[in-house]
Parts: sequence; C-alpha cells; structure tokens
Amino acid sequence: TKHISMKKYLSLFLLITVSFLVIAQPEDPKTLHQTAKTFMQTGDFDNAIIILTRALQQDKNNLEMQKDLVMSFFLKRDYQKAKVGAEELINRDDADVVTFQIAGNVYKALEEVKDCEKMYKKALKKFPKSGPLYSEYGELLFAIKDFSAIELWEKGIEVDPAYGGNYYNAALYYFYAKDKVWSLIYGEIFVNMESLSERGAAMKQQLLQAYKEKLFADADLMKGEEKNKSEFAKAFLTSMGKQSSLANKGITVETLSMIRTRFILDWYANNAAKFPFKLFDYHKQLISGGMFDAYNQWLFGSTENLAAYDNWTKTHSEEYDGFNAFQKNRVFRMPQGQYYQVL
Repeated sequence: TKHISMKKYLSLFLLITVSFLVIAQPEDPKTLHQTAKTFMQTGDFDNAIIILTRALQQDKNNLEMQKDLVMSFFLKRDYQKAKVGAEELINRDDADVVTFQIAGNVYKALEEVKDCEKMYKKALKKFPKSGPLYSEYGELLFAIKDFSAIELWEKGIEVDPAYGGNYYNAALYYFYAKDKVWSLIYGEIFVNMESLSERGAAMKQQLLQAYKEKLFADADLMKGEEKNKSEFAKAFLTSMGKQSSLANKGITVETLSMIRTRFILDWYANNAAKFPFKLFDYHKQLISGGMFDAYNQWLFGSTENLAAYDNWTKTHSEEYDGFNAFQKNRVFRMPQGQYYQVL
C-alpha cells in the first residue's frame, strides 16, 4: 500500500507541476489580442485595456493592438488617455486611414477643433483619395457651422466615388440649401449603396420630400438656375422640365415612376453620350427589365403610404419579387470619372 500511495503521490505531484507549467506559459500576443477583442465586443473595456497593455509589452510596435487600445480608452470615455495614444499613433510612419479616423473621434470628443483640423489636413496629405477622411473632416466643420464642409464632401465624392458617407452628408446639405438637383441625385445614390441602414431609410423619406418640395415646387424648373455652373445639373433640370406637366396630377409613386421613366428616355436621346452616369444606366437597365415600377415603389412607396405600398407588393408580387432578387445579387458602386458638380 505504501508503494501505491507513493505512486499516487508522484503522479499527483507531476500533474500539479505540469498544470503549473501550462498556466505559467505566457500567451502569445496574437492570442491575447483575440481575448482583448472579445472583451471589447462585450463592452468590458477595462479588461480589454489590461490585456492589450500586456500584449503590447511583448509586441510593442503592433499597430492593430495600439489602435484597439486607443479605441478601448475612447469607448470607456477616458479621452485624455485616448488622446495620448492617438497622438503617438498618427505620428507613426505606418499610420493608416483608420488611425486618423480614431484620432478624429478622440479630438471631437474633447472638442479640440483646431488640433482635429490640423490632424485631418495631415491625414489628407498622406491619403488624398480617402473618402472617409473627407467625410469626417467635413462633419467637423459642419458641426461648427463652417459650410465650406460641402467642398470636402464634394472632393470625397470626386476622388472616392465608391464610399457612401460623402453622398449622405452632401445630400443632407443640399436638401437644406437652395439646390434641387444634387439632393436628389446624391440621395438616391446613397440609398442604393446603403439601403438597409437607418440612414438609408431616412434618406428615402427625404428623397420623396425633395421631389415634392424642391424639384417640382415651381412649374418652371429652370427658374433661378441662371448662375448654375454645372452643365450636368442644367441638362438634368431641362430634361425633368419636359415632364413637368405630369406633376399636375400631384407627386405620387405612380407619377414619379412615369416622370422618371420619360426622363431616362429623354436623357439617353440627348445627354447620355456627353454625361455617362451609372445611376441613370441602372435606371435604364431596370426599365428594360420591366422592374422600374417596382424600384420606384421600393424607393418611394413605403414612405408615401405604407398600406398602399404593402397592397402594391401583394398585387404585383411577381414583379416585386423579381426586382428584390435582382437587387440582392448586385452591389451598386459609382465609378471614377463621372463627377459633374461645379461649386
């Protein structure tokens, strides 16, 4: 029996030693980073900070871990510590766009507008084609009622047309300015890029309002457009003006569908060669495929009258399902080189 208990004792001793060795093994930074990310996702920023700090002791120049550490301080609302980290980050040679976006959020939280502006200027020197940076720099200016923000959003649309944020900001700006072209065009582009978000739903509502309150508010669409420098905008208004009599029935989904169908036919007869434009190409494709009515219902119907929209989708189920299936399988992106606004 003594012999057996000695054996047991030895195996227990070995087990404890091995477990101790396993526990004492330092985890590699990659594993620690993953653990920290899990804590971030559950909103436990204190634990994320503890783990990231330890991971960075092993891999002190890791950009992704440093970004997550600054983000954790930011989300914990410890803005001073976040600022120290953000300033270290943006001075790194390998600082990327997201690094500058994080720094922008920190400066905005601290309401340090001057430093924030300086940072965005530095960022855009390094990344002159970054849509997100133009978008967020514009938001900073707009928040302090500096309306040159629109120049940044327009620049963002020009250099990075596949990024949605600038269309959203510019469409909102034009909706409240004396403009009846770009709020419609940028708004519709944005909805096609980001239809499922809350911003997308709000933009649909604004689009219908813009057609009612702005585009067809006056029977003469060219009234007050003498100083408009954009040839594209003038061509748009001239072509829409030809359909103006249809607005006599009021602006509904049905009349909008008719107006916009006739507009596309006129546009392709007179302007498309001079102004190639992806949004209108998409409209033309939908008309050819017999899906343009369904698209207009999707765009304006739920906003105008939900009951009527539900009824339309039931009575035109084949048409509507066909459009939905088609739309689910495509990604709408504006290409380079189709920029026609002149400020």
